[in-house]
Amino acid sequence: MAKKISQESDSATPASFEEAMSELQQLVTQMEAGELPLEASVTAYKRGAELVRFCSAQLERVDQQVRMLEGDVLKPFAAANAAESGE
Repeated sequence: MAKKISQESDSATPASFEEAMSELQQLVTQMEAGELPLEASVTAYKRGAELVRFCSAQLERVDQQVRMLEGDVLKPFAAANAAESGE
């Protein structure tokens, strides 16, 4: 049986990107399975939105760090592949 949503987890900030993704996956699984009553589904949706914002912020922060390390010389993925294949 899947773990049910608790009030405590509704406001807790995840410790890491991986933890947030794991919790988000659990929420999606519960919602897709139809295991939650309407109110719990709304709560799960709100929590999911919080987790998506958290993950997006983490990815943005890491992207900025990579850009700083690379000196803003990152190439678009498609252009890098074309250059490597000689197109």
